[in-house]
Amino acid sequence: MLNTSDILETINMIRQEKLDIRTITMGISLFDCVSEDENRLCDKIYDKITKTARDLVPVGEQIEKQYGIPIVNKRVSVTPISLVGGDISPEGYIKVAKTLDRAAAELGINFIGGFSALVHKGATKGAKNLISVIPEALAETNMVCSSVNVASTKAGINMDAVAEMGRVIKRAAYLTRDNSSMACAKLVVFANVPEDNPFMAGAFHGVGEPECVINVGVSGPGVVSSAIKRAGDCDLSALAEVIKRTAFKITRVGQLVAGEAAKRLGVPFGIVDLSLAPTPAIGDSVAHILEEMGLERCGAHGTTACLAMLNDAVKKGGVMASSHVGGLSGAFIPVSEDAGMIAAAECGALTLEKLEAMTAVCSVGLDMIAIPGDTSEDVICGIIADEISIGVVNTKTTAVRLIPAYGKNVGDSVSFGGLLGYAPIMPVNGYSPARFISRGGRVPAPIHSLKN
Repeated sequence: MLNTSDILETINMIRQEKLDIRTITMGISLFDCVSEDENRLCDKIYDKITKTARDLVPVGEQIEKQYGIPIVNKRVSVTPISLVGGDISPEGYIKVAKTLDRAAAELGINFIGGFSALVHKGATKGAKNLISVIPEALAETNMVCSSVNVASTKAGINMDAVAEMGRVIKRAAYLTRDNSSMACAKLVVFANVPEDNPFMAGAFHGVGEPECVINVGVSGPGVVSSAIKRAGDCDLSALAEVIKRTAFKITRVGQLVAGEAAKRLGVPFGIVDLSLAPTPAIGDSVAHILEEMGLERCGAHGTTACLAMLNDAVKKGGVMASSHVGGLSGAFIPVSEDAGMIAAAECGALTLEKLEAMTAVCSVGLDMIAIPGDTSEDVICGIIADEISIGVVNTKTTAVRLIPAYGKNVGDSVSFGGLLGYAPIMPVNGYSPARFISRGGRVPAPIHSLKN
């Protein structure tokens, strides 16, 4: 039962510390939309999405008004399109992407995820056709997001898919060169992708999910940072306890909204993703949490240790607050979306190599990182392979969202607007891994994957 102090504390979190529900995401199965005729497929997809999610935005707005809790985004995720598109032509997949975009516009949502393929052990004809047109699909739509899972701990790494994604990312950057290479900001390459992730650009509705589900992503870096500041110079055990208790309170807010949204929409509640998702706004930064913990600047030696402790404490607090925690859950470190990360990258304290080390202990991976536009495909593939290997070996989700900003070099910056923020162009090691990448095939699964 809540007492007055709990209520007042939550109000302060919302008003002063930028606590919000980052997203309510409705997952929708499209398996019943399958058709050999691509026009019929598109019609069925549009009808299914617009009918199922027609009340998502109004219900989200009602909950915001009733409880006074900001809900920043309302989103939809769908079954990976390569699984329902089958062997339709590449042009047919572009039609489907435009259909998804049209449905999103009709609903008034922020993003729609699921223009996706799962190729960690190999690619079907449909997956190959979809991947081949990801650049065009993202360049010709506004709200469609795409993801490709190229590896898992059980299967190893599909290096042919990694090589293909290097080409896809470069072409996506080129096709949107007049818009800050924006298509790359809507594309994620995964290892061990979660099937219930509410966050974009990686959200899709997994094959083990129900017909329709509500997943909620909470956020609150400012709340955690303020709690650490109030704790003062306590020892690390006490500090971990402060973070854990704060994460519990944040997650309870998410649980409340998730349950209420599911009830009003008449669909099952799926999970709460308790990731600390930052924004470019001052006071809403994961980097600033790490600095409040004792670092002079995010990226200094000790950063990975601080992030590991933060991530662990957030998860421990979250699982006490909800019986259904899922998605990614932990702490995000997207450079362009975090004011502290941006500042650390601009002054040189935070490098690509340090970010890679941090991804071994955080929620996702190399996220929203702008690199020179002339970075070669093989170097991009090498960055992907390194990051994906961390996920495979450590049995965790990792991902890469790189933006080779066309026409930009180190010292420049690129702006995406809104929650996507802006990013300085980070230097990249230019020595080539081309011979390694060109070997192709699969990197075998690690020995510890044999757990059955």
